Amino acid sequence: MTQHQTPPSDSAGTDSGLDTRPGPADGASHPPRPAVVTLVGNPRPGSRTLSAAQAVATRVTDHLGLAATPPPATIDLAEIAAEVLAPVHPRADAAREVVAGATVLVVATPVYKGSYTGLLKAFLDLYGPDGLAGVVAVPVVVSGNPAHALAGEVHLRPLLVELGATVPARTLTLLDSQLGEAELASAVDAWLDRAGGPLLRAASAAVGQDATTHQTAPELAEVTR
Repeated sequence: MTQHQTPPSDSAGTDSGLDTRPGPADGASHPPRPAVVTLVGNPRPGSRTLSAAQAVATRVTDHLGLAATPPPATIDLAEIAAEVLAPVHPRADAAREVVAGATVLVVATPVYKGSYTGLLKAFLDLYGPDGLAGVVAVPVVVSGNPAHALAGEVHLRPLLVELGATVPARTLTLLDSQLGEAELASAVDAWLDRAGGPLLRAASAAVGQDATTHQTAPELAEVTR
């Protein structure tokens, strides 16, 4: 699978002192894990949910002052959908490691039947109890109907909390009409006005508590975009 990563923003962002999590204590040389990872549950490859989530991840990275190297990584579940429910799923397992190793995880889904997608649920079901412990999660929901504004708070947020993630701010809900570049930037900035403080405190705590890192296996490169 072709590997590519979201290019860093030109914005300097807030200098919070946060950085990627430290490397192995044994001194072995491994590429540093991305501090921010985007997980996209839209079953359609290259969706607008994907592009919106990447824009959110870049803005969150800037706001938190997280290192731009490595830049945010994206796991588009549409690319490994056929494997998620298979008995053997090495790429899904590699994706699980990337997601669980994030400092901040942007989890994005379109609204499907008033909730998140089955693909996202199937992937998250691969985790055991507290599989996302130590991860600060940012739920993002894309909807075509304002009536679904609470879908993230009612369904996605509790799922992430159940898996052990810290979810310090309310879900960022985006309407289809807000996915244009200018509209999206305005919506994300308005959300950060309320969520930025709690998000920064939670991410700072997560970095301070984490003294270890997963080793980066070659197959991880196949699922990070």
